[in-house]
Amino acid sequence: MNILVSNDDGIHRQGIRELAAALSRIDGAKIYVFAPDRERTAAGHGITMRDSLFLREWSKEDYPGAERAYACSGTPADCVKIGISLLRQQGIEIDLVCSGINHGSNLGTDVFYSGTVAAAMEGRLMGVPAIAFSLCSHDSTHFEVFADLVPQIVGKSLGKIPAGSILNVNVPDIPGEELKGVLVTDMGIRRYDDEYRLVQQVDKGHYYEYLSTEMYYEDAGLDSDIGGYQQGYITISALSVKRTDPKTAEEIRSWGITWE
Repeated sequence: MNILVSNDDGIHRQGIRELAAALSRIDGAKIYVFAPDRERTAAGHGITMRDSLFLREWSKEDYPGAERAYACSGTPADCVKIGISLLRQQGIEIDLVCSGINHGSNLGTDVFYSGTVAAAMEGRLMGVPAIAFSLCSHDSTHFEVFADLVPQIVGKSLGKIPAGSILNVNVPDIPGEELKGVLVTDMGIRRYDDEYRLVQQVDKGHYYEYLSTEMYYEDAGLDSDIGGYQQGYITISALSVKRTDPKTAEEIRSWGITWE
């Protein structure tokens, strides 16, 4: 099994090294790392259209569990796109894309901004099953949970993730013995207390800094990834590349909009 590994925190971060190491424990797995050469947090699903992409190979000492590892100048989606394409040209077909382990959560509507989820989604768009993994703290500590969790999820999901879907896995950053269990949940709605703070005034305009604070949801139930995370559960959500709303589409048809 050939697995492409990417992230949005950058090739140098601990999370992606932990993910590659966990995947290397799977019998017969060959790991290929294509990750951004710098942090691309909240990069979304953008790709590079008008600039060249620069790849630099890292040594096996840097990634002992990988067949090859490359730092890419582009976005997380670029990394997956070029990785699958170049390997395919060499006769290597990727069987699974794994993205992460993100330093921070990708819960609820965070997924629309997330470079971690975008990397996984790009794999799915290219016809490859994909899983995104996140540890829910920017000061991530308890990566040890993933050593057993990643091979289990990958093993149980092989051949079972439907076309057009990816898995989004979020793990609270607490010791393994404190985790309540695993929940399969819906994607919740997440909001932040946002602030744009003025940091500098110049002749041509003003510079602002974006600040945000996570909101706690008192009424979030265990049916959503946000509620599950808040109560100490590992959550797995199935995300679809299809963003159409069938019920609303049916309502629009009833409006009778025409053009003559």
